[in-house]
Amino acid sequence: MAGVTNVAFRTLCREQERQRMGSVAGLYVCEMVTARALVERNPKTLHMTTFAPDEDPRSLQLYTTDPEYTYRAAKMIVEENLADHIDMNFGCPVPKVTRRGGGAALPYKRRLFGNIVAAAVKATEGTDIPVTVKFRVGIDDDHHTHLDAGRIAADEGAAAVALHARTASQRYSGEANWDEIARLVEHIDGRVPVLGNGDIFKSTDARAMMDSTGCDGVVVGRGCLGRPWLFAQLSAELRGLPVPAEPTLGDVARIILRHAELLCDHEGETKGCRDMRKHMTWYMRGFPAGGDLRRTLATITSLDELRHALEDIWDSPATADDADGARGRQGSPAKVLLPEGWLDDPEDDAVPEGADIMHSGG
Repeated sequence: MAGVTNVAFRTLCREQERQRMGSVAGLYVCEMVTARALVERNPKTLHMTTFAPDEDPRSLQLYTTDPEYTYRAAKMIVEENLADHIDMNFGCPVPKVTRRGGGAALPYKRRLFGNIVAAAVKATEGTDIPVTVKFRVGIDDDHHTHLDAGRIAADEGAAAVALHARTASQRYSGEANWDEIARLVEHIDGRVPVLGNGDIFKSTDARAMMDSTGCDGVVVGRGCLGRPWLFAQLSAELRGLPVPAEPTLGDVARIILRHAELLCDHEGETKGCRDMRKHMTWYMRGFPAGGDLRRTLATITSLDELRHALEDIWDSPATADDADGARGRQGSPAKVLLPEGWLDDPEDDAVPEGADIMHSGG
């Protein structure tokens, strides 16, 4: 969720949950940052780790390929009190990441994967900062790694594991195979909590996943794009409480403005409005909004321009069609780009060259 789950969006999601449920139960994770860039104090990376004053717990997600930088980054988080939780993401299927051995490609290298998790856990010893690990089913249908990854993460001291029930070759296409979550739950056998991820687009999806797989909780990604109120609905569903209704178009107009204000506070008005544009299609999905309004929202340059654009729908009672359907990236399955010889030796623990140069894992 790079470029989405910054401090502005997390604040908005928490506000929506608090307004609808009276409290915040969800764990909101910052966008992924590279361990090496954090250690080297890259200004962009440090800005990405901004947390709101009232954000508790502060959850920081690391992209990493190197045990040394993993240890140094986790140690820095501990010593400088940068976060209360470290989430390690090995789920990214983007070609620019996997072709260097990072993201969803890395768990295939079992020893390297274990060394990385162990480094983060060692750096947090003696603290109450948990380390959690997220990964995919594997590289493709011929190279599943999730059972080994779950076992290794538990062996090395991870507090919980999360499985996106797709392979890297699937990317975000088709349907997530929740049966693989159930297999991981059975394989882990209660040693650590198992969280499920993939195709959680409405509150009943979360209940269905937990009931059918036995997982301990859910991780939401694309399902919250343009739907920051989803977490309040999930909280209600999983606590057996009445699920808050979907917002009207007028409600969404107010949420859009609040999101833009928070982004501008974080990025400055020019960049904040530019970043806000990509959210507009997600927010307006299914609503009876004309093409002129959609084009205006997709090209805003200032908060005043946004306020003016929203005037016509400010009090609209219209509701959305297909409000809780799939959203975000989908695309088509594709061959996973890997470093030459990557599949030759799954026990090779050499650090892949150049895999940690990005500021964000994608």
